[in-house]
Amino acid sequence: MRRVRPGAAPRGGAEEASSRAAGEERVLTSVAAGDRYEEPAELPRLWHVTLSVSGKEAPLKEVRRGLEQLAHDHPFLLTSRYANDHAEIRYWEEARDLHDAAAVALRLWGEHRQTAQLPPWEIVGLEVIDRETYHQRIAEGYGPAPATPVGVHPF
Repeated sequence: MRRVRPGAAPRGGAEEASSRAAGEERVLTSVAAGDRYEEPAELPRLWHVTLSVSGKEAPLKEVRRGLEQLAHDHPFLLTSRYANDHAEIRYWEEARDLHDAAAVALRLWGEHRQTAQLPPWEIVGLEVIDRETYHQRIAEGYGPAPATPVGVHPF
């Protein structure tokens, strides 16, 4: 407990002092007996996103450099595979629901095309699945191998 001289301003300064009379103590509040903490109704979930883009051929070095820049700007990217006319980006997105995760994914390429100097390709595919489905697919032998190296790689 911090003790102060009678009439001295509390730690919060003059603003806090003006809300209470001199010498008046701060009122503490607590949770009533029997009340329980309840989790918010909609916690964010993890969604595995695969975004596919395609377009006119571009030099492989430029495609790779753009994807590396995107990965640098957004460290959440897991893997990117590319060729001179298409690419695939895989990553985890935290979102309230599938709609929010898909909306973020659909903006990713366009919003970062200038800053990462990505090719002017269009989105040609999008898959968004929840964490449970992703792990179920891996367990059944579908999807990318868990040992797929993180980073930017050619197809």
